[in-house]
Amino acid sequence: MRLLAVCQVDRPGGPEIGLLRLLTRLAGRGWDVALTSPGHTPAVELTEAGYPWEALEVGGLEHGAGARAVASWPRARKLSREVDVTYLNGTVAGRLLPALRGHATVLHVHDIVDRVPRHWHGADLVLADSRAVGARLDPLDVHVIGCPVDLDPPRAGTPPWPTDGQAGPRGPVVGFVGRLVPRKGALDLVKAAPAIRAARPDVRIVIVGDDPYADEESDYAAAVRASDEVEHVGRVTGAASILGHLDALVLPSRQEPFGTVVAEAMAAGTPVVATRVDGLPELVADGVTGALVEPGDTAALAVAVLRVLDDHAAMSAAARAAAERFGADAYAERVHDLLVDVLPGIRAEERRRGLHDGAAT
Repeated sequence: MRLLAVCQVDRPGGPEIGLLRLLTRLAGRGWDVALTSPGHTPAVELTEAGYPWEALEVGGLEHGAGARAVASWPRARKLSREVDVTYLNGTVAGRLLPALRGHATVLHVHDIVDRVPRHWHGADLVLADSRAVGARLDPLDVHVIGCPVDLDPPRAGTPPWPTDGQAGPRGPVVGFVGRLVPRKGALDLVKAAPAIRAARPDVRIVIVGDDPYADEESDYAAAVRASDEVEHVGRVTGAASILGHLDALVLPSRQEPFGTVVAEAMAAGTPVVATRVDGLPELVADGVTGALVEPGDTAALAVAVLRVLDDHAAMSAAARAAAERFGADAYAERVHDLLVDVLPGIRAEERRRGLHDGAAT
């Protein structure tokens, strides 16, 4: 079986990292995988994946960018003719759907959307990261599948923040890991930092991430960096490997379709303080695996961080156990079965039986 995965960006973020985890496991199940992204050369993360790569422009989010996707329709049709299934990873990639009528297509929606474009009805399979995402996709027939995480994530030998040769017991480390954009809410942790440190002077607060969109630092990123109450580390490649060094992850998002970093932190045994928005309450059980607060309430955020630190051992164990449902192997199994159902030409049950027989031999 041949699958073409269409990425809508060159520099992988959460949706692309999840896609690569899926593709690795599909390849292990006999899928022949190829990959596209918009740039002239793929990003190193895409190169290291080892799949055949093609350039395919789908346009960005700026005004008029959709015209670039329309110009790519002939090339998209050509590439799709060479595979059994075309997997459009994101709503921007979904711009190619009108060109792919007659081809088996998957549209994977990672965002909270305001409307469902008419051409999305042409997808043979629609996937959503969370119930919150799926609720915005009515009347499409949507399969909510979550996002995949590695249940035994590699742990960096040392954290990216300076340890200064610290000897003896260290204080707890609380951190934000993500893009420094308003939607992610890092500035709320900066504003809560004085209250946290007033109650617990031994707490260290770190901000891991950068503004990925601008050539020059944005005003929001600059405001996050300006505080003396927190330490700014910058972007870290393979951020999942550092989450186990945190005693609590804080994600005070204003909007969050799923929150892959939350599931990754839980897999590392790190409890999470997050906002009660969109998909985050589907991940974090308030008072069990972490704490939930209302977005923008920095006083409540500080109280929640202190509460999680006080009950860290129990919440850490509960978070690790709860992360099992996000495991990448089980995720790939679910997606594999859904893909088989849209394979063209042969009834899905016959294809599935042949795959399982082949796996047994």
